[in-house]
Amino acid sequence: MTFLAIDVGNTRLKWAQYASPAPGQEPLAQGAEFLENIDKLSEGAWAGLAEPQRMLGCIVAGEAVKRRVEEQMELWDVPPQWVVSSVAEAGLTNGYDHPSRLGADRWVAMIGARHRMLARGPARPLVVVMVGTAVTVEAVDAAGHFLGGLILPGHGIMLRALESGTAGLHVPTGEVRDFPTNTSDALTSGGTFAIAGAVERMIQHVRRHCGAEPACVMTGGAGWKMAPSMSVPFDLVESLIFDGLLAIARDRFAG
Repeated sequence: MTFLAIDVGNTRLKWAQYASPAPGQEPLAQGAEFLENIDKLSEGAWAGLAEPQRMLGCIVAGEAVKRRVEEQMELWDVPPQWVVSSVAEAGLTNGYDHPSRLGADRWVAMIGARHRMLARGPARPLVVVMVGTAVTVEAVDAAGHFLGGLILPGHGIMLRALESGTAGLHVPTGEVRDFPTNTSDALTSGGTFAIAGAVERMIQHVRRHCGAEPACVMTGGAGWKMAPSMSVPFDLVESLIFDGLLAIARDRFAG
């Protein structure tokens, strides 16, 4: 059966179609649309797709956007299903105080990172980083228990906050420098190093708590911006949300 995975963030909708819901597969087709353009999917990118028998999605953009996506899916006879964080799923247990309040994208990305790691070798602790409109930095122990995570503003939010709260500062097009000598570079470098520092601090916490060196996995639309400024080893994985959706779907739709 064909399987459709959908990842709806705060800025874009990304989708991928697979031959079946199983981790490690390459997509048969994939694409992305900014949220303002998703009302054209059924007549555009999705019009030529084979009808999926199953669908699973991850959304953080809110109910109004979800309804718009589901309206586009009416060209097929497939019930929309959306991931909601739970106490446990697909080998991951949720250490959040209120498990259902954990962002679905954070939950799915951690599941994707863990399954990706286990497909390559033995279990070890993980630090999972998503760099987008907001930045999240998650800690997972070697047994698959989510220990907790950080949330901080992404580059754009940091810069807009400074622009609105500080006279004379404007959103820059600066470069990341070790020793910035102009305001644009100082703002860009400050935001970048704030994110890098949060990741490095979480790696220290996990190393101390677990007594083992964690693997670090980074994803998100702005992950590539962080890559040159990281001082710790990490893998940059664009498909982490889809990896998680495939792992969840395999368990949910088995048989």
